[in-house]
Amino acid sequence: MLSKVRYGVMRCGLLVGALGMSMMAQAQDFLPVLQYHHVSSTSPKSTSVTPEQFTEHMDYLQTAGFKVIDLKTALEDLKANKALPEKAVAITFDDAYRNIYKAGFPILKERHFPFTVFINTEPVERNSRSFLTWQQMKEMEEFGGVFANHTISHPYMLRKLEGETDVAWSTRMETEVDTVEALLNEHLGHSPKMLAYPYGESNQTIRSMMAEKGIMAFGQQSGVVSADSDFENLPRFPASGAYSKLSTLKTKLNSQPMPLLTVDAGGDFAGVDPVSIRLTFKEGKYRFKDLACYVSGQGKAALEWASDREVVATAPKAFGTGRGRINCTMPDRAGRSYYWFSNVWIRTKADQRYVSEKS
Repeated sequence: MLSKVRYGVMRCGLLVGALGMSMMAQAQDFLPVLQYHHVSSTSPKSTSVTPEQFTEHMDYLQTAGFKVIDLKTALEDLKANKALPEKAVAITFDDAYRNIYKAGFPILKERHFPFTVFINTEPVERNSRSFLTWQQMKEMEEFGGVFANHTISHPYMLRKLEGETDVAWSTRMETEVDTVEALLNEHLGHSPKMLAYPYGESNQTIRSMMAEKGIMAFGQQSGVVSADSDFENLPRFPASGAYSKLSTLKTKLNSQPMPLLTVDAGGDFAGVDPVSIRLTFKEGKYRFKDLACYVSGQGKAALEWASDREVVATAPKAFGTGRGRINCTMPDRAGRSYYWFSNVWIRTKADQRYVSEKS
């Protein structure tokens, strides 16, 4: 009898162990995050998906077996090195447009998909008819909506006002962030302590400010979040406008974080010379011959290998004024998905009054 009991316990233990290994094999340690703005047929096409396109995206997530999860929880799990469900993905919106409530929310609600909206509160507080109300946000919260910080007035966070000192600029940026945190707590009773930088622009001063406040923040570079990410400058995949094609979205949803040990981009600003970025890869077997880096508006970057695991990607020419980026991709060993990495630089003009490039 004892031997049968022992056998049963051992067999149960083996089954539990096998189940645990199976669950571990199905888990993932990274998260693609989708970024939307408008859900409308009449808003600017560059930042919009139509309701039909948004339905197509959400239907694909559902039928392809993606697990749409809460962004805040997922980020905290990644930071703690906890596994996410297989095919985990998160959905976000920037700006508190009312068409998110009218056209996007019913689609998400029907599928029980959680989502996050980064709100700029100035138009909300003045009751603009084009933006969400606090009451609508409360309703959306009941069905998986989370509302996070996008500053008060959606400024270029690295530009100073005329005659403004660096100290005054820093104080103004703190006010832009702290006021929204206070309003979230006042109207909704809580804040997820997440922020999306307007226009995706930040520098080390701003990122350090976020770290001190315990706020996780997103830029506008594309890529996949992992435990190795900079949690004060996280990537997302744009899914609106030119990026709304389902075929290209499928590739991004099937991406993994580039296995990088270090990145040296030479700072946040571009100058009169072409930008370069130095990437050092982790130990492992990779398809380096298939690594390709693309420069916005310029084609492929030149790749120069400094060692077996270190490459320098250089743009063909200098960026024009504004934001420019280099996107690097590489197929994984099995050829079933792509590793993905992106970096953004800002090329400034004197009359834009950007803060010191060393700030």
